[in-house]
Amino acid sequence: MAEWKNLDTLKAYKALMESDHRVDIKKALAGDAGAERVKNYSVPMACGMTYNYAAKQVDEEVLGMLKALAEESDLEGKFKELYNGAMINTGEKRLVLHHLTRGQLGDAVVKDGIDKRVFYTGVQKDIADFAAKVHAGEICNADGEKFTTVVQIGIGGSDLGPRALFIALENWARANGKLLMDAKFISNVDPDDAVSVLKSIDVAHSLFILVSKSGTTLETLTNEAFVKNALVSAGLDPSKHMVAVTSETSPLAKSSDYLAAFFMDDYIGGRYSSTSAVGGAVLSLALGSDVFDAILKGAAEADKLAAQADPMANAAMLDALIGVYERNVLGYESTAVLPYAQALARFPAHLQQADMESNGKSVNRFGEPIDYVTGPVIFGEPGTNGQHSFYQLLHQGKTIVPLQFIAFKENQTGTDVVIQGSTSQKKLEANVAAQIVAFACGKDDENLNKNFDGGRPSSIIVGDMLTPETLGALLSHFENKIMFQGFLWNVNSFDQEGVQLGKVLAKKVLAHETEGALAEYSKLLDI
Repeated sequence: MAEWKNLDTLKAYKALMESDHRVDIKKALAGDAGAERVKNYSVPMACGMTYNYAAKQVDEEVLGMLKALAEESDLEGKFKELYNGAMINTGEKRLVLHHLTRGQLGDAVVKDGIDKRVFYTGVQKDIADFAAKVHAGEICNADGEKFTTVVQIGIGGSDLGPRALFIALENWARANGKLLMDAKFISNVDPDDAVSVLKSIDVAHSLFILVSKSGTTLETLTNEAFVKNALVSAGLDPSKHMVAVTSETSPLAKSSDYLAAFFMDDYIGGRYSSTSAVGGAVLSLALGSDVFDAILKGAAEADKLAAQADPMANAAMLDALIGVYERNVLGYESTAVLPYAQALARFPAHLQQADMESNGKSVNRFGEPIDYVTGPVIFGEPGTNGQHSFYQLLHQGKTIVPLQFIAFKENQTGTDVVIQGSTSQKKLEANVAAQIVAFACGKDDENLNKNFDGGRPSSIIVGDMLTPETLGALLSHFENKIMFQGFLWNVNSFDQEGVQLGKVLAKKVLAHETEGALAEYSKLLDI
């Protein structure tokens, strides 16, 4: 059994804190030595990708201490316990099984008398069969016409991950004849969100997926009402246009209001649910079950690499260790995720939830206060757009923000244009290479307004092309990085009590059971 200890009780962490050794990346990347460093400071990832950390503030001495931290914290052993079915989610007393949706890493996990891997693959088969019937026109609208659009109704993990994955593959799917249905998403309880989507589609040819594990999520049920009203107003039977993704015990599970119900369970948290039925239904309908299977394949390949003990062969673990070093030893408060691929436009938003909801904690996994900082603030936008936005602060501001770049050598469509001697794709790649060196090395100038101090650390994940497999591997990399960091901080990365208080108070406001400041804010908003 793994031993769970607070980070500040570990000898390896104390050694890191007491060491006055600091790496000057401005010097480390200079000259021929810098070129060799870029060549050598890489770890292979799944699906042919590479994690390069040459522009991070680490060297062999620091890496040695981080490796000692991984060993003392038993990151490999804790991951092994997780995928073998230990009760890792201490807050809710639940297993953590999202890895099982894409592969069997260890022993069979049997819970409630059910082999959970068999359960998840069974749900995936049910979704694949349903999607095939929709694509063939066997499941169709009242006029016998095919559905052409699928709309996911959900919020948080039921929206951000699946939406980010669909957007990431939309252009790839068009280029490869895999865009079988258009996909839209309704999430915000703001009525303008639902109305905007409903006005953009032909509801008569649209299939709606309601995603709610409990079947009681207020925002999701409110948006379902919008959809049902739109269907009834168009003279349509909502039950012939709606599918549920829910738990087997929810009120939605056996309801005649839905064409079909696909199940998830309590062992997969919302932000980790993209490879479950939550992402599987919408992605299989929009892109085909074979594309969803390819996402799962890439994620499974990355999960296998994450199970290795040596951080120098485990990109997710090394990324996590460096992140904890930056947060707790170097004192950096934020991390920017900067994909140089427009297809990943919503990926930083998904990681924002996945990371900050998982590790934004101030008590350990036993509910005891901790005396060190945990998860960083995550934000980001695609390059090169971000360069003309918040990069000013990143380059010359007083706050140092570690950066995680993501880039691909080829675009998804195979279409490009040559201008001024190079293609758009090469210009994109040139920008990301330039930014890494500019952030790290800076530029000296007597005019301080034009001076760049440098010393801004970054890593980069590089792949050949963003495909379903590489997308799955990328998703797994960050999920596992977040998991390892939670292990190091000794927090429960799989509950989210922080989102509950606002929900409780909102219900009081709507029931007019308020007093004090809450009552006055309610009056201010004319509720």
